[in-house]
Amino acid sequence: MQVQENISLKQYNTFGIDARARYFGKFSTMEALATLLDNSKVPAAFILGGGSNILLTKDIDGLVLKNEVKGIEEVGEDERYIYVEAGAGENWHQFVQYCISRNWAGLENLSLIPGNVGASPMQNIGAYGVEVKEVFNSLTAFHIHDKTIHTFTPGDCAFGYRESVFKRKYRNQFVIMRVCFRLRKDPVFHTGYGAIREELERMGVTTLNIKAIAQAVINIRSSKLPDPAVIGNAGSFFKNPSIEKSTYLKLKEKFPVIVGYDNPDGTVKLAAGWLIEHSGPKVGVSWKGYRVGDTGCHARQALVLVNYGHASGKEIYALSEAIMRSVENKFGVRLEREVNIY
Repeated sequence: MQVQENISLKQYNTFGIDARARYFGKFSTMEALATLLDNSKVPAAFILGGGSNILLTKDIDGLVLKNEVKGIEEVGEDERYIYVEAGAGENWHQFVQYCISRNWAGLENLSLIPGNVGASPMQNIGAYGVEVKEVFNSLTAFHIHDKTIHTFTPGDCAFGYRESVFKRKYRNQFVIMRVCFRLRKDPVFHTGYGAIREELERMGVTTLNIKAIAQAVINIRSSKLPDPAVIGNAGSFFKNPSIEKSTYLKLKEKFPVIVGYDNPDGTVKLAAGWLIEHSGPKVGVSWKGYRVGDTGCHARQALVLVNYGHASGKEIYALSEAIMRSVENKFGVRLEREVNIY
C-alpha cells in the first residue's frame, strides 16, 4: 500500500467527523508498515484502529496510519489457561465472540465494546467490573522511529483506569501489532456490577455461563448506548472520577442520592454519567438529552456525546468543555476525557 494524500477520515472514526489527513496509509503486516514509514514525506501523526475512541478537531497535517493487522491464533495452553493471540486490527467484539464460542472465559463482560483489539491494552478497556489488564498476557509492538520490535508484559504497560504507557509515555511511538490474552478454561463469573443480574433474570437464565453473561451485557449496552452506525459517537466520553472518601461524604450530605463506589485504595469512584445528568447548561436543564445544532448529549446515557449528522470536532469538544465546567461548578469535581483528542 502506497501513501495516499488528502484523504477524508470520516469513514474511519465513529463520530463521523469529516477531517482530512494530509497523508494516509493502511498496513496489515510489519513489512508494509515499515515501507509506509520509509516512503512517507512526513512523520507519523497517529495510528488509527477502529476509530472508536478519538475526536478529530482539525485536519491532520501528517501521516495517519490505519492498522489492519488480522489473524487469531491459539498460541499456548496450560492446566488453567488458554493463550490466544489476535492481530491489532481485528474487531474487538468479533474477537470476544470468537473466544466465547470456544468457551474461553474472561472477555464476556467486555462484549460489544466498539473498536479493535489493538486499542484494548492501550485504553485498558473495561466494563461491568472487568478490565483488560486482568486477561492481558503480552503484546508485540513496532517502534515507529527505530523500526524495532518490542514485547510488552503487564508490568511494562503500567495499566491504570483507562490508561497505559501507550496513551502517555509512549504516545505515538509504538504501533501495537498483536495482543496475547490469557483466558480461563474454568470461568469466574462477574455479575455483581451494573444490571447484569437483573438482565440475566429477565432472560430466564438459571445456570450461569459465559455466553449468557455476554448476551446480558450486549442487551444492556444496546438499550443504553447509541449505535455509531446510526448516530456518530465514541461511547463513554468521560472517565468516572475518583475522589477522597472524606470529600465524597461531604458531597453525600449535600446530594444524598449521588452515586459512588468504593475503590480498593480507599477512594470513591463517582458515576460521571450521574454528575453530568444532574448538572446542565442552566438551572433546571439537564445535559442529558441536550442538543445544540448537530451536537448533543445522548438522551439515554449522559456520558455519551453525539454527532447527529454534521457536527464538527470543535463543536463536540466545546460541548465537552461546557459539561466539564458545569460539573466542576456544581460538585467541585473535575471530569477527565476518556476519548483521545486530535
